[in-house]
Amino acid sequence: MSPRLPRDVSGPDLVKLLETFGYVVTRRKGSHLRLTTQQGREHHITVPSHDSLRTGTLNCILKDVAEHAGIARDVVVERLFG
Repeated sequence: MSPRLPRDVSGPDLVKLLETFGYVVTRRKGSHLRLTTQQGREHHITVPSHDSLRTGTLNCILKDVAEHAGIARDVVVERLFG
């Protein structure tokens, strides 16, 4: 059974957590933040800067990070949210 996603993660909180995977904010446009990592190869993700991310949005972002890192989404969830 996969770990449950937290329901109260904000965009800025997720950005701070993703720093552990080497992501840094490279652009802000409106209410969205563009993050880039150079680990492995260059990879970009977009995170809404909202107070609370919808679980579907959070899940998609985490799946994208996991795919780039070559690990399972559940491992990403465990590393970020313990």
